[in-house]
Amino acid sequence: MNQKGKTDGMKTIETGGITYIEPVPGGTDEWYYGIGYEHGDLYEAEELFQMGREIEGRALCLVRYPDGTVFFPVPKKAGSYCERPVYLGGSVYILNVVFPQNLVQILRFDCASCETGVFVELPLDSIKDCYNLGLNTAPLTLRRQGHEGLFEIYWPERISFEMDGHESFFLRDGNRLFFNKWHEEGDGEDYRYWEETVVRDLEGNILEVLPGDVMVMPNGETWHLQ
Repeated sequence: MNQKGKTDGMKTIETGGITYIEPVPGGTDEWYYGIGYEHGDLYEAEELFQMGREIEGRALCLVRYPDGTVFFPVPKKAGSYCERPVYLGGSVYILNVVFPQNLVQILRFDCASCETGVFVELPLDSIKDCYNLGLNTAPLTLRRQGHEGLFEIYWPERISFEMDGHESFFLRDGNRLFFNKWHEEGDGEDYRYWEETVVRDLEGNILEVLPGDVMVMPNGETWHLQ
């Protein structure tokens, strides 16, 4: 240890108090993100705003690997609340809701110029609520998975269909939508739990059911674990 109590060779990354980062989803090993939880998840911030509470904003940082450069693409601003980013085609996209202006924004952070701009804007009241509202790829998709058993896409298409209560959406591949589905049965020694991947089309029809799970690796490859 040196005089400052730090291990020799350890790099210090100034993230503004965010102490956990992970790869930006979408297939990149260069960009990591960290996010604050000032008001919990996005839907919790929405509920607080509707109750008349002040929304302080949410901290978000991007960290470039391996040099460790830190960027703050969305300034923490009162009344605004952002969500976890996704990576696609050399850009990081960030969902940001501006409650006082009734706006849902998709912001684009260009990984080459490191500049942020508004990519898409939608009126907030065109969306049922912010419960499980977020971005996925590819193509870039604004979706919502409500607690009422509906899966909805708001952009670039408008799609809505019912799904099983044990399904959770995690990936889009063109016109194929991937849902993780869990099962359990029995009790005690006879208890059994397992997962599978349900692939649906844009109308909600089941195209196939895969045993196990599917995940996107940092280099963009899709792996099927079974």
